[in-house]
This record gives sequence, structure tokens and C-alpha cells, in this order.
Amino acid sequence: MSNCVSDGIDLPDFNSISGDDIEAQIDALLERLDTARERLAAANHDGFDSLVPQLEALRHELAAQWSPISHLNMVCNQESWQTAYQQALSKITAFSTALAQDNRLFAAYQRIEQALDQHAPAQQRQLVEHTLREFRLAGVALDDADKATFIGLMQTLSHAQSEFSNNLQRCTDQWHWHCEDAAAVAGIPASVLSQAHDAAVAQDVTGWYFQLSQPVYQAVITHADDRQTRERFYRAWMTRASSGSEHDARYDNSALMTKILRTRQAVAELLGFENFAEYSLAAKMAGSVEEVLAFLGDLAERSQSAAHNEYAALTEMAGHPLAAWDTAYYAERFKERTYAISDEQLKAYFPSQHVLHGMFALAEQLYDIRLVAIDGVSVWHDTARFLELRDAQGAALGGFYIDLYARPGKRSGAWIDECVIRKALPDAKSLPVGYLVCNFTPPTSGSDSQLTHTEVVTLFHEFGHMLHHLLTQVDYPSIAGINGVPWDAVELPSQFMENYAWEYEVLAQCSRHVDSGKQLPRELFDRLHASRNANAGLQMLRQLEFALFDFSLHARTDAATATAIREALRSAREQASVVPVPEWNRFENGFAHIFAGGYAAGYYSYKWAEVLAADAFSAFNEAGNVFDKHIAGRFRQHILEIGGSRDIHDAFVEFRGREPRIDALLISNGIVAA
Repeated sequence: MSNCVSDGIDLPDFNSISGDDIEAQIDALLERLDTARERLAAANHDGFDSLVPQLEALRHELAAQWSPISHLNMVCNQESWQTAYQQALSKITAFSTALAQDNRLFAAYQRIEQALDQHAPAQQRQLVEHTLREFRLAGVALDDADKATFIGLMQTLSHAQSEFSNNLQRCTDQWHWHCEDAAAVAGIPASVLSQAHDAAVAQDVTGWYFQLSQPVYQAVITHADDRQTRERFYRAWMTRASSGSEHDARYDNSALMTKILRTRQAVAELLGFENFAEYSLAAKMAGSVEEVLAFLGDLAERSQSAAHNEYAALTEMAGHPLAAWDTAYYAERFKERTYAISDEQLKAYFPSQHVLHGMFALAEQLYDIRLVAIDGVSVWHDTARFLELRDAQGAALGGFYIDLYARPGKRSGAWIDECVIRKALPDAKSLPVGYLVCNFTPPTSGSDSQLTHTEVVTLFHEFGHMLHHLLTQVDYPSIAGINGVPWDAVELPSQFMENYAWEYEVLAQCSRHVDSGKQLPRELFDRLHASRNANAGLQMLRQLEFALFDFSLHARTDAATATAIREALRSAREQASVVPVPEWNRFENGFAHIFAGGYAAGYYSYKWAEVLAADAFSAFNEAGNVFDKHIAGRFRQHILEIGGSRDIHDAFVEFRGREPRIDALLISNGIVAA
């Protein structure tokens, strides 16, 4: 760490991180930390203060040193970097698992738990309980042979998940399409065509040279008038990392998917669970496999009627049966015809830097904080920058990097991650630092990137996660910020924040027309707001299809075959899909959320937490003021600040004054009447 900004904020020096040095740096770090672990495990501990803060500090250092390396692998991925990264990842995984399997530390925590009385601070009691659960889920009760097996399985899993992500990235970066026919690109937004033209010039060809970034795919599938062009991009996107497609067979993820599923099932069985879904739920709000499947099934059933009606309306508009690459196009035409509004019309009002300005102003208004850009900080790309979060008195609370634009070598999608977790231990303090990453269309020469309203919502979503990370008031890293929060509740702050991207006062301060400089007109916002729930049933079922596929797949004990994967996806589509999907679609080969990310047997969390988020935001609506500082203060106190220091269900009930209600989600989506 270097790059000290404010007291308590030490940042990585990204300029000094080299793939050639990663393995040696990690070896030296792990050797030092293993010595510290052995010293802690061998000592006699007489209470909480004799062990827990020291182990928290050890874990904090491990996370802080590994974070910038892991981050660079996602935002600047190069094949020359990947071998060193994979080797270091294997060692990090082995050390972390061995730490969580140390019987001596486990026994010490058990004694500490017994010694803590009812008057002990709640954070301490929750931390010890959380850590003991982590020990058990990491196989601390296994015999030595099974522990070694578990470590091997976790190393295999981390390597396979990383390779899945790498294959997807390589495959995406490799695809391109050179086009010289103006009719084939008609309707595609001017900003995308301008980039494709510049890329053609760089390739020394005429016309347009398209690459397969997420914003390009979304723009084409939504706006290209030529049906064949839409199909071309749909086929390219939906067959990524699969065989029998136009992509390089070296990047086929099929074998990795079965390997990942087989390894997860072996982990679950080794720890005494019937399947990986049961293992996953041990640290979530939902109580059982049956409860999750019933929740998803109920939402799917209650959304079917709306989705079928929406699909029928799109088909009628098209005048022909819709293919999978037609739906987004006609959904956009439906919005234009019904609400006289379009993405392209709105984009002109949302230059990315002004959206940031308005979004930060909202956070300042709600939570009495300040966001200040800091120059001179080491970053990994010249479009990334760093901001510091301060309280009303100007004291630093933390900070975050922001990296908004798509580029080759950068993982697709949008996410936040931790750079440094907050800690306030007797020997040291650290303020939280995070990364906020998106993949919006890059700026063109001399002009800012313009965001669709969907991208504005995405930005608000990720910023909600970041506020959860930065505003924590928990002293212990293992349960600070998003740590220790059940995975099916971690989306609550992000989905809560999305609601503000549909409020006129917020969008007015986020908007400035690129030509006139004017704010978004009220009448244009009214049309946008009226379109909010257009095709909400179809969107609901799309997410439920993904969630049902993920969860039912991981609830099987025989999922580790290509046939089982296809069967699970087919079953999910029968239950929750309206849009027909071609047989050659290989969506699953690119489903990084569950095969490479943290959402395995957890994709349902988006809908589970969306219920909480809709219900939480309705508290503001009931008060008649979405900027109510008293309610915002209570949301910050009971949700954003607590991390994993208390039961999230109890915290929600304390904030809301009652149990969460699923109807809040259906009402906010317009699927059922208020």
C-alpha cells in the first residue's frame, strides 16, 4: 500500500504492480501471515481481546494486499498476466482455507463464545458467531485427510471459475464484424457507429468495425432496424464461450461448467449437505431449498398473465412471430409509440459526468455527506478516478475509485468490489475504500459519454452498493460493510437506490442536454415515468428464469453433466419464459454470475432483496417525501451502517416497523394494482 490520501486512507500504487512480481509478493505475504497465524493458534487466549482483533487484522491485511491484484485481473485482463494470477490465486485460496480449518483457532473461538455474556457488545457476539459459522462451512470439523481434500477442491473451484471468466473475456474480445453496408447498420445509435467507424479507420478498412462489448450489443439488439444484423449480434453474444458456434473452440466453457458443478457438489457432500444449494443457504436469509423455489415459483405464477399480454402486444406490433433477437427491438418501438420516448432521445440529457454530479448530490442530501474528487492518485487506466467520502464536518469516511467505460480486456457488466474494508481495532484503523466499475460506451473525442436511462439506473444501483460499503460503522472487517451480510440481502441497498433514478427532482439534477444545456423537461420525464413498467412482466420472468435455472441446478446432486445443465435451463424456461429461445442458444456458457462470480445458488437474491428494497422505499412514499431525512437517517442507521453485525431481518423490521411484504415488489412493477 502507498498513495496516502487522508488519515486512514492508504491506497494501492497500481503503477508498481507487475505480473512478473505477483507470485513473489504473494509468497512473501503468505509466509509472514502464516507465521502470525501459527503464533496466534499456539497461544493461550483468555478472552475476546486476546485473539479476535489480531485475527481480524491478519485477514484484513490479506484482503487488502490481494484486492488490487484481483481487481486488475478484472479490469486490465491480459493473457501475459493470467498465469501469474492463477498461481497466486491458488496459493491465496489454500491459505484462506487452511486458516478457516485451524482447529486450534476454532476451539479458541468456541471458548470465547462461551465466555461472552449477554452484556458483551453486540458486534462482538455477532462477529464470533459469524466466524464460527465460517469455520464450520470451511470444514474445520473434518479429519486431516478430508481437510486436504477440501483445500484441493477449493483450489480446483477457484481456478475453474477464474478460467471460465477468462474464456468469456477472450472470446468476447476476439469477435468482430466488419460491415460496409449502410442499410445493415441503420438505426444503430450514432455514438456506436462513430466508434465503429473509428475502429475501421484504425484497422485500415472502410465502413464500420464492430467489437462485442456489452454496450455495443445492447445498442444493436435494441435499435438496429435490420433483422439480420440483430440476429448476427444475438448469435454472437448468446453463443460466447461455446462450441459449435462462430467463436474459437479453445474458449468453450462447457467442460468447465461441469467441472465447477461437480466440484461444488463434492464440497457440499464433504460437509454433510445434500447439495450445493443447501450449503449455500447456510449463510443466507432463506431457510430452505423449498422456501426459495416456492418464492420464485410464486413470483413466476403471479407475473405470467402480465408477461403474456405484453408479449402479445409486441407480436401484434411487429406483425410477425418474434424471434429472441426481436423482443428488445420491438419493446423499444413499443415505448416510442406508446409513450413517445426513446433511449436516443433521453441519452442526450445524460452525459455521464453530469449524472455522477447529480447522483452524488442526492447522496449528500439524503445522508449529509460530501464527495470530493482527489487528483494525483495512482489508477490503472486514464479514465479511472478516485473520490473521497467525507462527513458534514469534512472528516474522511472512506473513498472509492470509479471506472465507467467499456474497453478490451475489461470484464463485462457492472459491479463494486472492496479495495480496503473498514477496521477500527486497538492497534490500527483503516477507512473503507472500494471500486465502482461499469461498462458504458466510452466518450468520443471532445464529448462526454451519454448514458441511456437504463444505464443511469445501473449506475445508481452500483452506487447503492458502494454506500453500503463506505457508510458502515462496524469496527471488525469480517462483518463490516457488505461482509457478513446474507447474500440474499446484499442487493437491498443497491435496489433501494435504483428507485431514485425514477424521481423527477433527481433526474433533473442529473441531466444537462449535450447541446442546449437544459435539464430534462418535466413532460419528457412524465412520459419516461409512465413507461417504467412497460414490459415489466417480461423483465420479471427473465430474471426468474435465470434464478430458477441457477437454484434448481445447484439443488440437484446429478447436475454435473451437459445434459443436466440443459435440462435445468429448459425446465426454468418452461416455468418462467415467454420469449422463444433458439436451440443453439448457449446463454449458460456465459452466465458468469453463477459460474465465475458469487451468485452460485444465489441468483434468486436479486428478487429476494428486491422485495425488501421495494418495501423499504415505500416508507418514503407513504411519508409523501422521497427525500425525508429522518427516514433516510433511519435507513442509514438500520441498514447501511450495520454490515453483518446483526440479523438483517430484525434490522429491516426495526426500520420498517413490520415484516416485509412481497406485494410491494409486484405493485412497484405494476404487475398487481396497489
